[in-house]
This record gives sequence, structure tokens and C-alpha cells, in this order.
Amino acid sequence: MSALTTPSFDDTADFEDANRGFIAALKPCIIKNEEGRIIWNNEEYNFLENPCPPTVIPSLWRQAQLCAKQGLFQVTEGIYQIRGFDLSNMTIIEGNKGVIVIDPLISVECAAAALKLYRENRGDRPVTGLLYTHSHGDHFGGSRGVLPDANKKVPVIAPAGFMEHAVGENVFVGNAMARRAIYMYGDRLKKGPGGQISTGLGSTISTGTTTLIPPTLDIVKTGQEEVVDGVRLIFQMTPGTEAPSELNFFIPDRHALCMAENATHNLHNIVTLRGALVRDAQAWSSYLDESIVLFAHQADVSFASHHWPTWGREAITRYLSEQRDLYAYLHDQTLRMMSQGLTGIEIAESFVLPQALQKAWHAQGYYGSVSHNVKAIYQRYMGWYDGNPAHLWEHPPAEAGRRYVSCMGGVEVVVRKAQEYVGKGDLRFTATLLSHAVFADPRHEGAKEALASVFEKLGYGAENGPWRNCYLTGADELRGAIYPVSFNTGNAGMTAALSVDQILISLAIRIDGPRAQAESFIIDLHITDLKQHRRLIMSNGALIHRHLSKGDDGAGLSCTLTKLQFLSILAAKGPLEGHGLQFVGDKGLLEKLMSLVTDPDPSFRIVTP
Repeated sequence: MSALTTPSFDDTADFEDANRGFIAALKPCIIKNEEGRIIWNNEEYNFLENPCPPTVIPSLWRQAQLCAKQGLFQVTEGIYQIRGFDLSNMTIIEGNKGVIVIDPLISVECAAAALKLYRENRGDRPVTGLLYTHSHGDHFGGSRGVLPDANKKVPVIAPAGFMEHAVGENVFVGNAMARRAIYMYGDRLKKGPGGQISTGLGSTISTGTTTLIPPTLDIVKTGQEEVVDGVRLIFQMTPGTEAPSELNFFIPDRHALCMAENATHNLHNIVTLRGALVRDAQAWSSYLDESIVLFAHQADVSFASHHWPTWGREAITRYLSEQRDLYAYLHDQTLRMMSQGLTGIEIAESFVLPQALQKAWHAQGYYGSVSHNVKAIYQRYMGWYDGNPAHLWEHPPAEAGRRYVSCMGGVEVVVRKAQEYVGKGDLRFTATLLSHAVFADPRHEGAKEALASVFEKLGYGAENGPWRNCYLTGADELRGAIYPVSFNTGNAGMTAALSVDQILISLAIRIDGPRAQAESFIIDLHITDLKQHRRLIMSNGALIHRHLSKGDDGAGLSCTLTKLQFLSILAAKGPLEGHGLQFVGDKGLLEKLMSLVTDPDPSFRIVTP
């Protein structure tokens, strides 16, 4: 790209805005859990004070510098943010008697440290409200860090559908998503010019205790107003944008607009590299336009759950308009080119944003890229199949790799050929060739090291933070390092929040279908504390559940228990004695059911078979 279509490094407005309102920093910014394990260390990013090295794209280095700024900042009168204590920001709104906490980070420990820094500088004010802007873990996981004790008098506010999506995402596909998140966020990589420097959205993720306090007040419609501790909040519902359940809100008395994660200082993801439901780029753009119409003319400051605020009505309107246009252009032009017969990969390869967006720092692909967002939009409408019958029934990677390598004359030939493409600067095709070689012969150290070296080069040349992290983590795996999932997808906060039906769905997902296909039985569950009754039917390897109706008979076992008892036997997967259950019928059926439940693999391989 030429200087005419790239942002200017002479534009330092973001640095001025990121420093504006600074009050105090945590020195050193190192946060530990009760066992003394470091779960957040912002000091590791001190290397960003140096000039950009050749192993990092200067644009990403700039973004990393901005994301690493930590401390307590004043947004406007009565509104403060703690930034640089986690991937996300925690915002604090001062009310009549205490403070309303917005998005309490990922970890309890980080949230507690953030609130402590605020109180040291603004006084020991109680928490009088908690608000989740959306259903992603970096916006609710630290909830017990700001509300350590249950207090029904403190309202917990969230958009409608919050619990369903927050819990479902983290439990149903939690292990697979968390394993891929290790690649995306690069939190296990060494921090430094040759390793992890940023995710673009924030530095990285904390690794402390995650919790979830269920909401007590749902926001169900745009225009809904609530007064919390004397603070008037006007809400805008934005489902299907950055999260399935999300909202923006306006504080009219302070002329402040919270854009949640719908407008941040980068291009966001239409689908994340860790995996998620594909987002609706067209709806995202429409909701941004609605925000402009509803609030921009009244807002003196716009802030979000990541990055730094934007001040001034003209600047806010321009910023939100460009963000709106960014998602609209991605959506509309992808569909236009689809109609001309191009596939997702072909569209992504030729896609060019308008010059005005190319030159806007906040539209750069530090977290979501144009390339994978275009493919995500294609996926949303057309699915994985590109219409070419040759791609309808392809071999999986190991089988394809063996065949490709055989056709080319063996692994040694492929490795030598790959080096020719390195010499030509075609690292993308080199990675494809060497990946075939690795899957064809995973014991070939030369192929693995060659691919690791290519991944490093691709990582160093990536402007997108998650792309860089994925390449460098893949290189580590090829060299023998496996980083297992440490995020506890079955932690007490998550499991306690599960509804009975969500518990049963998560149980069904873990059934070993091939082993279960010969089994056929019925178990009735009576959940006494919730007064809920469910029938479980094992049929053709599938565990079906439905509400138990009066007159239903034929169950081999009827079990009476509490929700906590049910969760405890699922966690133990052992003998049923000691759980205080009541049985009528063959309790061996429940033991048989538990024997068919599998455990996820926390360290499955990604770039090697």
C-alpha cells in the first residue's frame, strides 16, 4: 500500500486520547491469585517502550503500545476506567451512594485489583450496581471481584438472552474454544519482539478465577430506561453484533455514550479465530447507525469495553460513521462478489476497502482482518461448501497429506521444494506444502522445523495480532510445546449458572455415541429445589431430554435430587453413594449413563496430527 492509503504515523491523536484523564497506575502492574501464581503481568510489555524491531509490523507495534497503557483514567465527570488490567476495560460510574461497575474483566483477581486502585484514588465507595454489556467472558468473569458476597439489593443488569449465550458458549464448546483461544491470544508465548506483543484488542487475557453472578434485571428493548443509584441509563439493544446478546447505553446527565464492544479502535471479528457463532455484519452496521441517530448528537464522550475513549461530538460522529461504513462495506461487497460467482477465498484475496477507511487507524485489522472477516460473511450465507464438487468430499489432512507427498516424490522432495518457494517469498504456499509433509509424516523433524520457521516468518509479517499469535503458537507446537487448556470450563461460577436444560445439553454433547448406540433406557429426574422434572431417553446413541408429563411411565429409574447434587455426580463420574440421591428402580442405569460420558481433551493438537 502507498502512503496515500495507509494511516499516518504523524497522527498522534490516539496516544493523546489514550493518556487523557490519567490519574494513577498500579506499580508494578502484577496481579496474583491466592496461591501466589501470577495471573496478570503488564510489566512484561515494557519492551514496547523501545523502537519497533524488524520482527513486528510497525502498525501492530503502535497498537500494542496503546493497548499496554495501564491505570485509572477519568473519562468525564463521575466516569472512570481502569485499563491495562486485562484484555478488557472496567468502567466505573459514580452514583449517589456508591459506584456502578461496568464489565468486571475476566478474572476475580484483576477486577478486585482494579476496584482497589479506583478506591485508593476516589474513596472507598460501595458497589451499588453491576452491568454486563454483553455475553463474553472478558466482560463478566471477574464479577465476584467487585461483588464478593451475594447481595440481592445490588442490581445486576444485562441484555436479554445474556445467561443463555454466556453459559452456552463457555460450556457447550468451552474446551475446543479455549484450546483455540490459546493460539489466538498467545498468552502462553513469551512476551517480546520475537513473541507475543498484543491481541490488538488488548494485550492478552488474564488467567485467574472466573465467576458469573446471574443478572437480576434484563434489558429487553431499545429505549428502556433504568435509574441505578441515581444514575439514569438509556439502553440500546444490539443483538447479533459483536455478541449474540449485547447492548449499548447512554448516560444523558453526563453526555456519555458506552458502545460496549460494538465500536472499538480496530476492525473487529465477524467470526473469531477461536471460534464463535458467525456475527451479522449488516445488523452490526445498522445498529451503529442507530447509535448515531439516537445518541451521537448528545454525546460529549464515547467509551467502550476495550481501548480508549473518543471526545467531542464531531469526532464521535465521524468515528461511529466510519465504523458503521466499515462493516456495511465488508458485508455488501462480499455479497455482491458472491453473486458474481466468487468464493470466500477469492473474495478475500481481492477485497480492498475504500481509501478513507484504509487511512483510519481505528479501521485497521489488528484484531479482525479483512481477509478472515470476508470469509466469515461468506460462511454465514453460504456455509463451508464453495460449490465446487471437487471440494465436496475431500480427504482429511493426514490422508490428503500422504497422497500429496506421495505424488510429489516423498517428504524429502517436498521439504526441498518448499525451500524454493521460501526463496521466492511465497511463504503462504510454502506453509501449505510443509503442512502436507508434516501430516504425511509427523515424525519428520526436518519438515516440522521447516514449517515452524515459515510460521515464524508469517507471524512476524502479520499486522493482525491474533494471526501473529496463531502462527507463533503453531511454531511452538511443531517444536514440541503443547499448551493445554487451563481455563476451567466447568468452574463453579459457570456450572451454577446453568439451567437444567443446559446441563442436560452439555451432558448429551459428552456422550460417546458409538459406545452408547446399543443402549436403550429411560431415566426420570426430579430436581426438587427447582421443582423441575425431566425425562432422559437414551436412543440410538443420542441422549434425548424433555419435560416429564403426568402419566409418563416406562422409566427404568426415577431419581430425586437437587441441582447441586446432579452437578456433583456429573463432576465425580464415580459411584453414586455419598451424594444423597433418592432412587426408585435400577440405579445401575444412572451409573451406566455416567460410564458413557467422555472427557474433553485439553491439549489436542492443531498443526500436527
